[in-house]
Amino acid sequence: MTLAAATNENLANISNVLVYSSMAVYTLAFLAHIAEWVFGSRSKVGRTAAALTGGAAAAPAVQVTAKAKGGTAVLDRPKVVTRSAAGTRDVPDGPGADGGTEQGDIYGRIAVSLTIVGFLVEAGGVVTRAMSVQRAPWGNMYEFSVTFSTVAVGAYLVLLALKKNVRWIGLILVTTVLLDLGVATTWLYTDSDQLVPALDSYWLWIHVSTAIFCGAVFYLGAVGTLLYLFRDSYENKLANGGKPGSFATSVLERLPSAASLDKLSYRINAAVFPLWTFTIIAGAIWAGDAWGRYWGWDPKEVWSFVTWVAYAAYLHARATAGWKGRKAAYLALFAFATWLWNYYGVNIFITGKHSYAGV
Repeated sequence: MTLAAATNENLANISNVLVYSSMAVYTLAFLAHIAEWVFGSRSKVGRTAAALTGGAAAAPAVQVTAKAKGGTAVLDRPKVVTRSAAGTRDVPDGPGADGGTEQGDIYGRIAVSLTIVGFLVEAGGVVTRAMSVQRAPWGNMYEFSVTFSTVAVGAYLVLLALKKNVRWIGLILVTTVLLDLGVATTWLYTDSDQLVPALDSYWLWIHVSTAIFCGAVFYLGAVGTLLYLFRDSYENKLANGGKPGSFATSVLERLPSAASLDKLSYRINAAVFPLWTFTIIAGAIWAGDAWGRYWGWDPKEVWSFVTWVAYAAYLHARATAGWKGRKAAYLALFAFATWLWNYYGVNIFITGKHSYAGV
């Protein structure tokens, strides 16, 4: 074995250690997020705010803070927050996963800190993997999966740094990342190796990197859309005089309002859609260089186009009367489902020119 080969093998081993180490850190972040939600469920603030709104759909949003005074909880004068828009309810955003409690907030901050550490360690694993093969670290499904989860966490941390109200995503995110890395290391792992000739191109850096970024951000939008559906049902039940169960009340009352979740998901999907369009165009150009044709109806190409059509339909639905709200949300979830199938299903179960699963 030459010195260069030995060095590359050592780097590959370091990459594996870093990926497993990131899983350990993410597990701690998962436990911290669980503690944040558990202690947040004890919040009297959230329950008081819900009681003041009375579940009325037309009631103005009310935020209540409680402070200790002589050992007695005293409610400050409610602050009215208007979020009304045509066709939406005036419902306040929930207090967050921590429920407005100090102890819940501490655990939430610990969870975010651990998530940052996990992200840095996992990113180190991606970089050392690239160094071990001296190419872009997404030449097979294992490398793609590890990079995907890294980018998803990075996008979440960027939103936090921009002061966006997204900490409630943390528990779902680290759970998904752990599942993604578990599948990658258990069933998708592939030793470091050079690329097949068709992939040995600078377009790998352009096309696949944008595909990974789009998928990671689409994932955040899908989480927001899914929770929008639950929160919307919760608000509908309150508006109709119903009484949600204790679990639904404890969890859903702490989320942002349905209107806020819907707006967040829409903005994410709308912002990334042009980049997904570029991803398909870049792939076509790469196909022209590699195979002498820009489009050949390969399964990967077909499902990439189906995903594009699904997200285009969602964005169009948002601007169409009668298709806003839940109908548009179902379209958004369907669009992300096509992206997932394009990645896992097409790569593993369907043979084509893009069959680079490595499993």
